[in-house]
Amino acid sequence: MIARLLSHDGPRNRLLAVLLLALLVGLALAPLVLPGVKALNVAAKILVFTVLVASFDLLLGYTGIVSFAHTMFFGIGAYGIAIASSRWGATWGALGLGLAGALALSFALALAIGLFSLRVRAIFFSMITLAFAAAFQTLASQLSELTGGEDGLTFKVPAVLSPSFEFELLGRQLDGRMLCYWLLFAVALAAVLALLRIVNSPFGRVLQAIRENEFRAEAIGYRVVVWRTVSSILSALFATLAGAMLALWLRYNGPDTSLSFEIMLDVLLIVVIGGMGTIYGAAVGAGLFVLAQSYLQDLLKLASDATAALPWLSALLSPDRWLLWLGLLFVLSVYHFPTGIVGRLRAAALPKAAAPQAGRPQPRAGT
Repeated sequence: MIARLLSHDGPRNRLLAVLLLALLVGLALAPLVLPGVKALNVAAKILVFTVLVASFDLLLGYTGIVSFAHTMFFGIGAYGIAIASSRWGATWGALGLGLAGALALSFALALAIGLFSLRVRAIFFSMITLAFAAAFQTLASQLSELTGGEDGLTFKVPAVLSPSFEFELLGRQLDGRMLCYWLLFAVALAAVLALLRIVNSPFGRVLQAIRENEFRAEAIGYRVVVWRTVSSILSALFATLAGAMLALWLRYNGPDTSLSFEIMLDVLLIVVIGGMGTIYGAAVGAGLFVLAQSYLQDLLKLASDATAALPWLSALLSPDRWLLWLGLLFVLSVYHFPTGIVGRLRAAALPKAAAPQAGRPQPRAGT
């Protein structure tokens, strides 16, 4: 049953399986075991970035397309929820219409970009997508009557998902905020399983063949532009879903919240850290990156206070230098894990799995 859910693409490494299981259980129980608002916000951010990075991994890791327009689709999902909820009220119908409208717009834009731009190769396609993303961010800032401009939109969610809704579970008093988190958890889990199904299907194997050698794929009859366009559309739809998750959690959206180019850089870093072409790398990379981004300053403050007797070391460990240390951690992770954490762990398990069993004759091909 578990193998079927994972599309027969298991972790393939015991340490990776333990890491993924710990991440799954930790995120599932976060509202019950993590104290404070910050910890729950960090867990929700991990869920959102897991879906966003996994969708980008479908594009980059499995199809070999470098696109800088991914945050545009992320922002479309967030704005779809924000605009619908602010105009039509805090109802499930508004959320459904907002998500449907955002998915339709993302589908149309991804189709247009794919058909008219994917014929351009390498860096030229990346520059086209960057131009699309910049234009959409400018448009979202200027259409203030619709998007709220630079101030963004604040909206309400259905009462069952709001903090004012209280209920009791296992003897504990919980609120709607925790229900909203578990809704995000269920959506993120379903999205990751769906992406695993996609990349392990015949469709996913064609994408990998195009990534490895598009000329050979074209020669054997596959229309590369069509397959790449379909991959771009699927990736955009999942990114739109991630944006909707972010808006639902924050109950706010603005240009800097979902359309910032910094988000695109974070996605690229997470893909590299976790491992391209794995899907699992999205969850591992998002967990490590968001935790480092959220708690590195606190750890540096403790280290700086502990080394107060050594002024030079205390200054070096100052929380104000957290970006320096985050960059250093990224460089070290790339150096020691050039194929990402998941790629390295899977590669470490390959020799054992592929090695013939000692003392037993191996069957010949065709027997």
